Amino acid sequence: MRIAIVGSRGYPYVYGGFETFVKELSERLVVQGVEVHVYCQRNLFTERPEAVNGIKLHYIPTLPQKSLNQIIHSFLSILHATLSKTDVILVVNLAAGPMGWIPKITGKKTMINVDGLEWLRPKWRGLGAKYFYFAAKVATKLYDKIITDAEAMRQVYLEEFNKDSTVIAYGAPQFTPANEDILERFGLEVEGYYLIVGRLIPDNNADLIIDGFLKSNSKKKLVVIGDVPYTDEYATELKALQSDKLIFPGYVKDQQELMAIYQHAFAYIHGHKYGGTNPAMLKAMVNNCAILALNTVFNQEMLNNGEFGILFDETAGDVSQAMENLEEHPEQVRVLKAKVSSGLTDKYNWDLISVAYKNEMLKLLGSS
Repeated sequence: MRIAIVGSRGYPYVYGGFETFVKELSERLVVQGVEVHVYCQRNLFTERPEAVNGIKLHYIPTLPQKSLNQIIHSFLSILHATLSKTDVILVVNLAAGPMGWIPKITGKKTMINVDGLEWLRPKWRGLGAKYFYFAAKVATKLYDKIITDAEAMRQVYLEEFNKDSTVIAYGAPQFTPANEDILERFGLEVEGYYLIVGRLIPDNNADLIIDGFLKSNSKKKLVVIGDVPYTDEYATELKALQSDKLIFPGYVKDQQELMAIYQHAFAYIHGHKYGGTNPAMLKAMVNNCAILALNTVFNQEMLNNGEFGILFDETAGDVSQAMENLEEHPEQVRVLKAKVSSGLTDKYNWDLISVAYKNEMLKLLGSS
């Protein structure tokens, strides 16, 4: 079986959730005897080998503009895959939703992982939001298989587009103990800080959490890991608030350093609003964090309605209250840390996830 994966920045380039997904899935499928082709954004790669770790790579050009980058790259990649010997095309970007007709020209089977609620994200106001809603709607009609990564997202597609999907979650990394001495580089002490990890974009609600933290009576620090790779007013205004208590290290690319910061935090705070299974939340669970999370259907699903973390409403006051409650009852932090990893069931296991994807692809080919 030959498959093509389209819609990420490429392999082995790891920037975010989709790139990690492509890496974890592709490497496992190759071991299972699948011929994997990954489409890469040519401009991101100074070296362009034909294959890495048995994964065949194709470097496709695109435009530098952020708004058109993924659309152009996905279109050219799908066109190339359509004219190749690929059996199944797996798309991992909703921007390519309207392009599902192209593989039908040569009878290729198609799957799309629709990820989150792109049309509700503040960064896609106006025309962008309309495009992503349209893309989601037509994807349900043009692709042979729709993949959602959470049961709550499956319900969204059922209610919004009257389309069922197959739920295959995103995978969790392996736990690796990290030395607390790493914290010294960041001026941190064990359990002396709260942690946020994510891009500095409005739908991750760092502004709300920071506001709640600054209005609280917390004796801790707040560490905000992440940034955006472009000049942005929202991110700039947040970083201007930096102080001894509010720390912005930017991106932390060294995984040992990042895991140490997770493992030794007093609590991890998750404000992501529109995604399904979230990679940053999974890392917090793997690293046995006490978790405070925005009360959404997706976070409820991951934390089993509050069993593996505390849910707060979308107000600064609720953030403040949640922090103050934890600091007044530190024994609750011990309890949360002790049981959070129990929420990492088999559905978050990359080995089983790769088998699930392979089985869905085989089903598509069996139905041809």
